[in-house]
Amino acid sequence: MAAISAALVKELRERTGLGMMECKKALVESEGDIEKAIEELRKSGQAKAAKKAGRIAAEGVIAVKLADDGRYGVMIEVNSETDFVARDENFLAFVQEVVTKAFDTKASSVEQIMADGMEERRQALVQKIGENISVRRVTSAEGEVVGSYVHANNRIGVLVALTGGNAEVAKDVAMHIAAVNPTVVSKDDMPAELIEKEREIYTAQAQDSGKPADIIEKMVVGRVNKFLAENSLVEQPFVKNPDMKVGQLVKEAGATVAGFTRYEVGEGIEKEEVDFAAEVAAQAGLNK
Repeated sequence: MAAISAALVKELRERTGLGMMECKKALVESEGDIEKAIEELRKSGQAKAAKKAGRIAAEGVIAVKLADDGRYGVMIEVNSETDFVARDENFLAFVQEVVTKAFDTKASSVEQIMADGMEERRQALVQKIGENISVRRVTSAEGEVVGSYVHANNRIGVLVALTGGNAEVAKDVAMHIAAVNPTVVSKDDMPAELIEKEREIYTAQAQDSGKPADIIEKMVVGRVNKFLAENSLVEQPFVKNPDMKVGQLVKEAGATVAGFTRYEVGEGIEKEEVDFAAEVAAQAGLNK
């Protein structure tokens, strides 16, 4: 058996980022051939990544990259299993690689981002960190003015496109969207099925009041109009100046909102709730 020197183990650790014992074991199995060891570690890494792929990754970060001329931008969500890993420098470096590739290639899907070696980078990171890592989604915006806002904790991000205006106004609008979470730009954009659903709910609630039908109809119309105003971006009071609506803000800047996307880490992902106390009790035989 070939002697495995500390220097060889150190080199393999530097090239793979793996632990000392895992590197030493790989070198022993490859009889000191560092290239073969790397190849085998990559293969085992793929197997480990596959095993972890079924685990729920609902933590992570949002990242944005804008063009220097402010006319194009991309936003991504990359997930991890724990918030601890979401702050890891290796994870964050991978996120920057992903957002840069999405920007450079103008990717419209995660599949496009993960092609040409990025999936292998993800699998290597899974092997190194020991958690499932997932590039979940990507979106882009293009227009006369594109702005963004990512909250300090990197868990909420917004990409907004304006027709007219400037970068400062776009950032203000993006910050407002991050804080207030409107559904649509204006009430005319609200899906008809969503309005009808709200109308049905309000009608059922109003009927319990015992008021006449014509009064109930007026109550329902009022509630629907309130719902539209509260969920339409341009109708909302601007978060930095509640005396001004967002629509007024952009109008005074000579702009209109062409569209926006808001991401929040883990939204829509069903997390498995584990009752650890029940598990411990069951293992201890306390539930018998």
